[in-house]
Amino acid sequence: MELKKENCEITIDMLLIVHPEKRRTVQRDRQTDPAASLQCRGFQGIGNGNRRRQKFEGNELRGNVAQTQHHQQTQVITSYDNEGTHLTVEIHPRNKTPQLLKKFSFDKRFQGDRNGNTRPQQPGGKDAHAYPWDRSSLKSMPLDLRQFEKLDAYASKVEVKSGLEELVKDLLQEAHTDLEKVRAIWVWICHHIEYDIVAAQEKDRRSYKPTDILQSQKSNCDGYAELFEKMCRLAGVHCMTVAGYSKGYGYQTGQSFSGEYDHAWNAVYLEGRWHLLDSTWGSGLVDPATTKFTFIYNEFYFLTHPALFIEDHFPDNKNWQLLKPVQSLRQFETNMYHKSEFYNKGMLSAHPETSVIKTVDGKATISIESCSPTLFMFMLNGKQENGIMTFKKNGMKLEVYPQTTGTHKLQIFAKGTSDLYSSVLEYTLECNSVDRSIQLPSELHQPVGPSWFSEQAGILKPSHPDPIIHTKDGRCSISFGVEEGISVLASLHGDEKITEETQRRYIFQLHGEKRTELKVQLPYAGKFALKIFAKKRLDPGNYVFIFNYLLCCSNTKVKWPVFPESFGNWGQDNELLEPLSGVLPANRNIPFKLKLHGVAEALVKGQDTWPLTLSQDGYWEGTCNTAGCREVYVMVLENANHNFYSYILKYKVTAQ
Repeated sequence: MELKKENCEITIDMLLIVHPEKRRTVQRDRQTDPAASLQCRGFQGIGNGNRRRQKFEGNELRGNVAQTQHHQQTQVITSYDNEGTHLTVEIHPRNKTPQLLKKFSFDKRFQGDRNGNTRPQQPGGKDAHAYPWDRSSLKSMPLDLRQFEKLDAYASKVEVKSGLEELVKDLLQEAHTDLEKVRAIWVWICHHIEYDIVAAQEKDRRSYKPTDILQSQKSNCDGYAELFEKMCRLAGVHCMTVAGYSKGYGYQTGQSFSGEYDHAWNAVYLEGRWHLLDSTWGSGLVDPATTKFTFIYNEFYFLTHPALFIEDHFPDNKNWQLLKPVQSLRQFETNMYHKSEFYNKGMLSAHPETSVIKTVDGKATISIESCSPTLFMFMLNGKQENGIMTFKKNGMKLEVYPQTTGTHKLQIFAKGTSDLYSSVLEYTLECNSVDRSIQLPSELHQPVGPSWFSEQAGILKPSHPDPIIHTKDGRCSISFGVEEGISVLASLHGDEKITEETQRRYIFQLHGEKRTELKVQLPYAGKFALKIFAKKRLDPGNYVFIFNYLLCCSNTKVKWPVFPESFGNWGQDNELLEPLSGVLPANRNIPFKLKLHGVAEALVKGQDTWPLTLSQDGYWEGTCNTAGCREVYVMVLENANHNFYSYILKYKVTAQ
């Protein structure tokens, strides 16, 4: 019998007859099984090959119901087969409630499946979250992850003993609510199932049965999702597998999507709403360089906020976005992709909000807002060059100057509580012109300019808070406060003209009680990186790079010599007034003027020895002649009772 709908709906009520020869009838309990009565649209008939006897209540139906003239009247069909099945079909006007449904009352949020099980309906308005993200939470429901610490530790250590049912039973020993059940299953899968990278490279989307996954401990994304759904169903939790496109392994910034869907994930029904998760991506990642999978647990993909989940998951059914308004595939392709670590490390937003940036006058500017101070770094075409990155208390700003036209790859990395930097953003730069006036020193490392990070290292209240310092005559003086017990070191870097030997000789460092001054003289016009290092004075380790300034001078007449070389006994609060040049002319009388603290005597030694005298204003002054010598030293006697002099400064004398 074929039934077709036309302005009508069909309601089916099924009765199971046990021992038909004794005519004992057992009817399903409609109060406990809502699936005993369900409403169907477009019912195409019954055809399992069994012989049937049919009894018609009301008008007898022959052929196509649509051809009858009684559309507005309720008609009931009762059918029996030789297997003892009793099927009642009610045909009623579309705008009227079926009589069979009036008999029963059940939660409208649930519907029955073919096996008689109940499941939540497809997501609707109640499940939708606002787009864009409101920054309220990374999760789609309020969670305190600390409540899962004991459960997580337990679930991650559960071993497979026999089959899937026993595994779920073991996991549920410490899980009682639906949320805890989902969490236990999630943690177990993320810590035990390895992504099958070999199958992914071969583009093998074969079916992974749960039993096979438990044995091999490997799967593709389909297997992850199906295993998760199966385990949830065994635990009594409603779960669905969702297919769609993803920005995962192999994704290229700005690519378009078409054809077969490449990923699968899950939706779980908790506390009256649908929620999204991806156990494949929660378990670890694939290193593109080695194409090897590594277990690295990622909390981000557990009950992710839909406005964040949509950045790298586009479902085949737009309803599973759980968003209002929903996003189009074109928006998914062009919207900025913030990697999970972007949010895991406390970042909130990035500008521009597109993955492809066109440079303006040879420059591209990127900024990130974070909820706390964060360390960043960048790579342009795989190198840390041609950019100026400054740290802010709530993020960072980066200016990039590609030195060739064309397409460039820009990666942004961030550092969290570990010592490792993680990739958080990727941009494609399209450069149509190059600013030749901006050629940054290759030794200009990040960050540029003082920030919260330099304050944390003990360098305070800098005289120059901006990252770039311009000087007309090639000289500048920079000062900053230094916390007690902190030592500071500086070096100047340009191109190959500044050797490793002279990197510190263009800087003369003056140490006050709580403040340090750096006098800088540039050897020529150009751009230079002034690097600042620091360490604890009592720490035997090396100095650590903190930040640098970018020094700029366009005066081509600039040609300053190095400063004199200073030694360890050049004490705190000492001051050099003259001579500042570390190279002295030969056969000349050279005046000396210094402020030295805590010394009994001072002298200048060349071919001969010339004593310095202490003036009324506290300076040691005198004159020496450079005839017949190649080097000149300033020496001090710290204790009048001793006769040992210490070297504090060294000058070179030019050849005659």
